[in-house]
Amino acid sequence: MLLYLTNYLAQFESGFNVFNYLTMRAILGALTALVLSFIIGPRMIKKLSVNQLGQPVREEGPETHLLKAGTPTMGGALILAAISVSTVLWADLENVYVWIVLFVTLSFGVIGYVDDYKKLILQDPSGISAKQKLFWQSSAALIAAVALYVTATDDVQTSLLIPYFKDLAVPLGLFQVVVTYFFIVGFSNAVNLTDGLDGLAIMPTVLVGGALGIFAYVTGNVNFSGYLGIPYVAGTGEILVFCTALAGAGLGFLWFNTYPAQVFMGDIGALSLGAALGTVAVVVRQEIVLAIMGGVFVVETLSVMIQVMSFKLTGKRVFRMAPLHHHFELKGWAEPKVIVRFWIITVILVLIGLASLKIR
Repeated sequence: MLLYLTNYLAQFESGFNVFNYLTMRAILGALTALVLSFIIGPRMIKKLSVNQLGQPVREEGPETHLLKAGTPTMGGALILAAISVSTVLWADLENVYVWIVLFVTLSFGVIGYVDDYKKLILQDPSGISAKQKLFWQSSAALIAAVALYVTATDDVQTSLLIPYFKDLAVPLGLFQVVVTYFFIVGFSNAVNLTDGLDGLAIMPTVLVGGALGIFAYVTGNVNFSGYLGIPYVAGTGEILVFCTALAGAGLGFLWFNTYPAQVFMGDIGALSLGAALGTVAVVVRQEIVLAIMGGVFVVETLSVMIQVMSFKLTGKRVFRMAPLHHHFELKGWAEPKVIVRFWIITVILVLIGLASLKIR
């Protein structure tokens, strides 16, 4: 939105041309989201506390989590507000990718909000049923998947790129819709499963989102993409603004969510952020790299699947508790130790993913 204003003002003062630079708008997007989080955060936490929108705690969970009962949740609304405002202010609103990513993020946020609302306001512990949740997630994901498919202008946008190899790609054609659906819904639920400890999910989301922003920038720049041997996809560079807004909003939320948390993001935050990561990865053609960089989310999800399958087939559990972070807690790791070590692992995985820019 402000891009149009600064372009108009540039007619009278050339200094406003600086806002045409994508990197400048990306920086301003991050700072705007961060400042908004700091401004809105205390007020939102106070309102959630007054309305007694506290987080319920699993009775079968670690005993240390009983202290978390009553901590305000639905703080993901803060993240969504900061991301949306910053993106609308600083991104090019004529870019279709910006709107697709925003659509997915906000749609999954609404699904999470309804789930949180039923649990906290209506006191329905089950929230939205699993079937209903999957139906609405699938609907939003398929709309985005079809939109990306019909707007594709070349074969690159419907191919699965293999990282670390220069010209290796698997043509998918219409099957690209299925891949897009899988990554959006899959990562939405993966981040949701990971969001079980203070700050555990948000910091990896910030790190992976920031790294995807780098991929967006080079993929949408004909010079950088040519130099690095990455397929050029026109228009994807603008997603950098969304990614930096996500990073800024995430860091702002972490200020209040760090151990011991003053607020939890709830499904409204976890579902939307995971879906956003999946959508951005598809747009910039880095689905496999997302699976690498978001390895913590992947492993957390696999731990739940393995636990359920093992118990159904053998009656025995592989882990003391799933998702995986609870397993380490029950082994005696303090919560901050689990959190920081998962962050460190994410940093390593993000660096491995970024290495694919040069190792080809």
